[in-house]
Amino acid sequence: MMLYIAEKPSLGRAIADVLPKPHKKGDGFIMSANGDCVSWCIGHLLEQAEPDVYDPAFKSWQLAHLPIVPSKWQLKPKTNTRSQLSILKKLIKQASSLVNAGDPDREGQLLVDEVISYAGVKADKIAQTQRLLISDLNPSAVKRALGQLRTNKEFVPLSTSALARSRADWLYGMNMTRAYTIQGKKVGYQGVLSVGRVQTPVLGLVVRRDEEIANFQPKAFYEVLAHLLTDNQEGFSAKWKPSEACQPYMDEEGRVLAKGLAENVVGRITNKAAEVTKLESKNKRQNPPLPYSLSSLQIDAAKRFGMSAKEVLDTCQSLYERHKLITYPRSDSRYLPAEQHGLAPQVIRAVLSNDAGLTAKADKPNAKLKSKAWNDSKVDAHHAIIPTEKTTNLANLSAKESQLYSHIARQYLAQFYPAYIYDETQVEVTIAGGLFTTKAKQELSLGWKCLFAKMQGKDNADGSDDENLVTLPPLKKGQQLHCERGELLEKTTQAPKHFTDATLLGAMTGINRYVTNPEVKKILKDTDGLGTEATRAGIIELLFNRGYLLRQGKSIIATPVGVGLIHSLPETATTPDMTALWESSLDAISQKQLRYDAFMEPLLAQLQQLIEQASNQLPTALEGIKGPGYKKRRASSGYKRKGAASKTSTAKTSRKRSSSK
Repeated sequence: MMLYIAEKPSLGRAIADVLPKPHKKGDGFIMSANGDCVSWCIGHLLEQAEPDVYDPAFKSWQLAHLPIVPSKWQLKPKTNTRSQLSILKKLIKQASSLVNAGDPDREGQLLVDEVISYAGVKADKIAQTQRLLISDLNPSAVKRALGQLRTNKEFVPLSTSALARSRADWLYGMNMTRAYTIQGKKVGYQGVLSVGRVQTPVLGLVVRRDEEIANFQPKAFYEVLAHLLTDNQEGFSAKWKPSEACQPYMDEEGRVLAKGLAENVVGRITNKAAEVTKLESKNKRQNPPLPYSLSSLQIDAAKRFGMSAKEVLDTCQSLYERHKLITYPRSDSRYLPAEQHGLAPQVIRAVLSNDAGLTAKADKPNAKLKSKAWNDSKVDAHHAIIPTEKTTNLANLSAKESQLYSHIARQYLAQFYPAYIYDETQVEVTIAGGLFTTKAKQELSLGWKCLFAKMQGKDNADGSDDENLVTLPPLKKGQQLHCERGELLEKTTQAPKHFTDATLLGAMTGINRYVTNPEVKKILKDTDGLGTEATRAGIIELLFNRGYLLRQGKSIIATPVGVGLIHSLPETATTPDMTALWESSLDAISQKQLRYDAFMEPLLAQLQQLIEQASNQLPTALEGIKGPGYKKRRASSGYKRKGAASKTSTAKTSRKRSSSK
């Protein structure tokens, strides 16, 4: 008997649907006509044991116990899914071969691997275990995946990475939370002070942004426009580019702060001769924007539709599991496997059947075109989020489901249109020894942009700047012009904006911009981030649920509790440097570039130092601040690593993400 172990029941049913019929349905499994069996987890069936399992004395929260570091890690069955674990253990023993059918990410890999290990499977049987990667729940896609089984050994590094993440989060979150909760009580704070290696730096980003806004001092700066005429009385404008001699009167961003200097330029150029001293025209091509990863979709949907990260994830899970209209949504990839291009005609037909309006202002997509999205070297366990071959009536979807489906579909269709082509002309004009510049764009071929015609004036789907096109008269180098007048523009520096769902997600995915340590910055890639695609939405929601953040319109701001916590913690716990390095290391483990021990050993040394620091310093920034209303039983029963996170997880997926993050 071959046993397929899916991550959740919906995936198990999708696998069983394509196995030989008739089926025999049992309690927690489905048996096919050929004797093969499909069963499933319900998210994580096992969880890290609580501290008191290692020592009953740890039920009491005491500084003297910290840091708590298990000598031998223990997993325990989750109470509400214990019966399914028993069913799986029995089936695993009966099976002649096993197939890991967890979701195609590191958590999906681990949660099935840990059940197989917990069941006491012998080494030779583990060595023969296969891996099934499914990113589309439609029968035709599941059949294709069943024909492409891989050895599970190939994914051991991915599972090890997830295990390291799980244990590191438990160590850091549980020990730091206990330490600061204990110390918080000494200054009168009532409630659990939850500290996590991802959630706390995210909170730190918001607190520091809020304070930057509060302390911002606006200052005036000045620009000069030259209004120019050709001999044919055709006009255009160019902006002054200050010379090196003006540096003493400028700020670090190149803005002129001296009004007198700008006024002097206005006087010098008014009613003066001008000359075109540089004219450069380039033909440029802009390729279609890549299909979406989860984070890029969440950021774009927040900008366009005002949807929170969690709303996007929940809606995508429904489109994937319930409607089977999109591929696996918890993806960090924006690329597609080359062989998937062969399915393009079917997917395009389905998309146009579902939403013909997407191409109302465009030519038909050309399925033969192959954009840079198809790239096997950039695809591993999962690929970009794209539509499936399934047709449906969008009227049967909710408004958000329909909105997101069409948005994902449009991005996919863009791959089958030619590049956007335009001429970009840069002009430099010299007036009375001063330099003035302007830039114009002339569209030659819209290409894929014809799909986004309704979105003009907003940020493009690919994040490019869709600036208003400036029209220039015919010009040539050396041409004489007349500066009719100079115009002084007085502007004021603007405070940074409060974070929104879109910008906070953007900060988490591109955390390199917020890392201050130059040595750490060197190590990180531009793609390194805080958390993963699957956890970011939950982490943001967790901070709201714990009373550390609140919303004011679209703005996200920190509460007094959130501010007090950040000011009570050491800087290393509140900045993204440490956790961004963690994610970089975890990725290196999954790529077989770093050993588990090489990640854990320095982490334990750092944790020891952080606990000592917490023990020697009271969190005085929390004096006089009331807690957000945590139930007392949480503090007395021990730190629940997954408890709060489970409340923010998608109800349909049932996967519990670690709240210690």
